[in-house]
Amino acid sequence: MDKFQIRKKILKIRRKKLSNNFKIELKSLVKILKKNKINGKILGGYYPYNYEIDPLVILSKFENSKYTIALPKIQKNYRMDFFGWSTSDPLTINSYGIPEPISEKIIYPDILLVPLVAFDLNKNRIGYGGGFYDRYLKRIKKLKKVTAIGLAYSFQKVNKIPNNQHDIKLDYIITDKGSF
Repeated sequence: MDKFQIRKKILKIRRKKLSNNFKIELKSLVKILKKNKINGKILGGYYPYNYEIDPLVILSKFENSKYTIALPKIQKNYRMDFFGWSTSDPLTINSYGIPEPISEKIIYPDILLVPLVAFDLNKNRIGYGGGFYDRYLKRIKKLKKVTAIGLAYSFQKVNKIPNNQHDIKLDYIITDKGSF
């Protein structure tokens, strides 16, 4: 299957299977950070959209542990940057219907939680097809070390994601049934 077919199939399954029983355990993320000695205190997250795994409880707990939290904003020319946000801050809705922070302060995360549509065991991912996270990861990795951790439901795993030179692999993937 090509990326378009995989995306279409998994999004359909995700809409049907959405349930509050699917949760990412905070301890899975903490375990990855400790095991790999990832000490950064700036966590880039996302506001859940279109039945994505909801990271808001995780973001809140990290914020309570004195982490700086940032969410993405879509900029001109298909560029994405992360901006400071607190769980008590208001959000605005962008042209894609996705909530974004109102802050104008760009922040470069040490740890980046990445939403995805599908993934494989080689840590390849498919998003919505705009390439925002791939371009962002390519750009930020030139500036600093960042750990990219995909969040997904276990049923979003596929055998193989076709990839090309523009696709950036994730460092880890955490699902409701474990991590890779």
